[in-house]
Amino acid sequence: MNELHYLLGKPQSKADLRTHNSDFIVKEILPFTPTGEGEHHMVHIQKNGLNTVYVAEMLAKFAKVHPKEVTYAGQKDKNAVTEQWFGIRIPGKETPEWTQLNSDKLTILSSSRHSKKLRVGALLGNRFVLTLRNITDEADIESRLQHIAATGVPNYFGEQRFGHDGKNLVMGRQMLSGGRNIKDRNKRSMYLSAVRSNIFNLAVSHRLATKQINTLTGDCVMLAGSKSYFTVDAWDEVINKRLAEKDIQLSAPLWGRGNTLAKDDALALEMAALKDVSDDLLALENAGLTQERRPLLVEPQGMKWQFDSDILTLEFMLPAGSYATSVLRELADYQDVQEQQRQLMVAEQQAQRLLQENAVPSKES
Repeated sequence: MNELHYLLGKPQSKADLRTHNSDFIVKEILPFTPTGEGEHHMVHIQKNGLNTVYVAEMLAKFAKVHPKEVTYAGQKDKNAVTEQWFGIRIPGKETPEWTQLNSDKLTILSSSRHSKKLRVGALLGNRFVLTLRNITDEADIESRLQHIAATGVPNYFGEQRFGHDGKNLVMGRQMLSGGRNIKDRNKRSMYLSAVRSNIFNLAVSHRLATKQINTLTGDCVMLAGSKSYFTVDAWDEVINKRLAEKDIQLSAPLWGRGNTLAKDDALALEMAALKDVSDDLLALENAGLTQERRPLLVEPQGMKWQFDSDILTLEFMLPAGSYATSVLRELADYQDVQEQQRQLMVAEQQAQRLLQENAVPSKES
């Protein structure tokens, strides 16, 4: 992520993120209310220090159903305090006493039956309460907060999409090139998404570095709050006004087969950005994905912030699929404390393993 272009220039302030799990709070916002009837059980959970897959497996075991009967709208960070919805299909069975799962790391907030399966992406958005500590330049962060509230930030896919040390991207490329056979459907989807997301990030970064957020002939624009789009053959007063009023948004490609949705100058710029990943483009087309678009920028909603000495508490909401870390990277040159601790632990384990492999057996007397 460090090599991607900053909309506001590289931040001047340093800061620490995730000193504690409670420094990263996420609350899912559903676009519907459970009906109270049906074979799907909607369980609202608060978890602390647990990953989504582990909780899904725990729910399946407790409900005595196959793991595939447990679904969730999106994965959430392990090193965080998150409120998340899970759906468990239990046809013709009694309602489990979900609160028996309560522990110091997991709390059942509510549960209700529902008539439909909870599917991936079935979220209105996520609400965040984030804490940055040991801030070194409050004035720079304050200025950036004002700009972000007005303009937004690059809608980059965050580090989470690519896995620790970019493993998901590496695995995705190996899978698409035929060098690795991945049978697990969820892993295949995750690795495909990593390759596609990297292409999007490259296109956004190149555009911001060369044209900032200026418009181009042939731009594919999206209607705000929807996936509908159209291509602008020529920018006129009416379309410029719609962009200024945020009725439409500039976009970048989610790659796949079919005709490119941008044209003319916009298409030329996108292809220039992607000239070094042509193998990835072809592989995604062969994998059956189709051309889609994603907004170039994302604007956090309901932003509120407060400074307390060298600590910033920041609240905002993002639409589903956008990343809080993409907001934070425009604010501060932050270090993820828990990620650094993980990397240190991995390095120590590798060093210990190397010592053991190189140890010389002692001679018997």
